[in-house]
Amino acid sequence: MTRGILLAGNESALSAAAAAEAANRFELCAAAFIPNRFSNPAGEKPFPAPEPLIPLSWNPGSPVSARTLILAAENRLQHIHEAVLLCAPPAIRKAPEDLTSSDIEIMANDHIKGWFFLVKELSAVFRLQQKGTLALALSEHDGIGGKENKEHKEHKEKTEKPEGKEDLPDILGQAAAASFRAFAQSVLAVSHKEPFSIMGFSAPAGADNSAFASFIFKTLEEDPKKNSGKWHKFGRMGLFKR
Repeated sequence: MTRGILLAGNESALSAAAAAEAANRFELCAAAFIPNRFSNPAGEKPFPAPEPLIPLSWNPGSPVSARTLILAAENRLQHIHEAVLLCAPPAIRKAPEDLTSSDIEIMANDHIKGWFFLVKELSAVFRLQQKGTLALALSEHDGIGGKENKEHKEHKEKTEKPEGKEDLPDILGQAAAASFRAFAQSVLAVSHKEPFSIMGFSAPAGADNSAFASFIFKTLEEDPKKNSGKWHKFGRMGLFKR
């Protein structure tokens, strides 16, 4: 039986790489990618999903939209066998006093609340099916995630201009990434109680997104029960798991 794959996340280099990888691997794949709503985003421009992917709409700040997305995915795919959630929040480099209320609301709704609603709905579907795989993938920001990110940050400090927006910390993107990581770890902690598989993935800042996407799908093709409950790390200089 053909596997039904659902990709969900924000428009980013990681989402583009995952969409391209999925389009090459699967016949049935739906994608719900939310656009970058910040007026001055730091990151990739919006991208068109590959043609084989079925585009779906999702308003991450709405619990009703999360349910509607799952119903639409089930309708188009017949069954959701695997769901890959991709978190790569945009960097918002501002001083605290320069943050707008809109900045905060967008980051909270699009890059924090949405994951809770979507995981709730997917877990209910997989529990009813008594099978399935939920993958939570994070593209780390500078200052989060260990040695690789520290090295990447040091490289940036040596190569970037001494003045400008890059001198400011990523005041919102890092917080959203940290929230996703903490949530994913909590979900992994209860995986042994579920009839479906749950996996976590992360890559350091500056990692090759295409290689990371390939790593995610290769791991999903392995024994899902064996890998369930584990956090799988991708390194810029190689692959390793924990």
